[in-house]
Amino acid sequence: MTSDNQWSAPFGQTRHVSRRDALRSGLAIFGAASATNSIAHEQRQSQEQAVDSAPLAVASDDRRKSPIRYDMKKSINLWAFPYPQRMSLEECFRLAKEAGFDGIELNYDLDNDLSPKATAKELAAVRVLADRIGIEISGLCSFLFWPYPLTSNDPQKRSRGLELAGKIAQAAHQMGVENVLIVPGAVHIPWRDDHEPVPNDICEKRAREAVGSLVVQAEKLNVSLNIENIFFNGFLMTPMEMNAFVDSFESDRVRIHFDTGNISMFQHAEHWVPILGKRTKNIHFKEFTKKGTDYSLETFRPLLDGTTNWPAVVEALHAVGYNGFVTFEYFHPYSHYPEALIYQTSDSLDRILGTLV
Repeated sequence: MTSDNQWSAPFGQTRHVSRRDALRSGLAIFGAASATNSIAHEQRQSQEQAVDSAPLAVASDDRRKSPIRYDMKKSINLWAFPYPQRMSLEECFRLAKEAGFDGIELNYDLDNDLSPKATAKELAAVRVLADRIGIEISGLCSFLFWPYPLTSNDPQKRSRGLELAGKIAQAAHQMGVENVLIVPGAVHIPWRDDHEPVPNDICEKRAREAVGSLVVQAEKLNVSLNIENIFFNGFLMTPMEMNAFVDSFESDRVRIHFDTGNISMFQHAEHWVPILGKRTKNIHFKEFTKKGTDYSLETFRPLLDGTTNWPAVVEALHAVGYNGFVTFEYFHPYSHYPEALIYQTSDSLDRILGTLV
């Protein structure tokens, strides 16, 4: 087989050619042109074949994309879109599909297409819309666990939070969606000034009671309550704590929603993955930079614009057999040309997963 180095020299030469040799060769070729036509033809074919094979070398270049192709599904959270201010839900679905995503994660709120105001028929219609466009709904998420924590010192907030968590699970069932993200509690919520800190032992006790009461409903509705690691909330700070919490319910309806960015301030996502193992049911791919000092939502970045070791993360996920959705979560739709973020994210995921064409 011809060495790749051969084609790095002019005309594919493999040795030095002197001026005298070149003249002799030129005269010989001139005198025997008809005899060398077939040889020249074969040389052209060989060169064409070398050119045809060149993209294979580019495709394996780890500066371009992962050299390993990972069998995971691309998803994006609705927060990356200017919804509902500048885009309708249908426009978001279509854009995600056109950009190359397999799924989209939706957010349950108090006043949008997915809210307590939505009827069962309206929720079912959202699923029909997604099916018609050809995009899966990878899961349901919500910010409502922060104003209404399941472990709040305020009994009314705890009760409202539990009620809303049940409504989210019910909505998922009505839409035929399995994955429901659950924030089980919070010792502290740094971005809210109306949350009174909760002692750790009390937080854990209340969280177990809340999730335990939701498990019965989840088993009837055939949905998965996926506990998210937050870190900023001061609860379930290590993968071992997360495992112990999830395992305590002894139900396959309580799993883990792993977020790569939430623990990256002082820890590393690739270290959590093998410890969580097969408990991980759904994933947020959230970029984080350890170079900054802003520990708010502004710390999170577009994919690849941070310090996350993505090759190590996806290899760790592959090692535990994960092949579900990886969902980009980002809270800042671009003010101008918001489609750019969607397409950039799809491209970044293709490079991370080794699926870039």
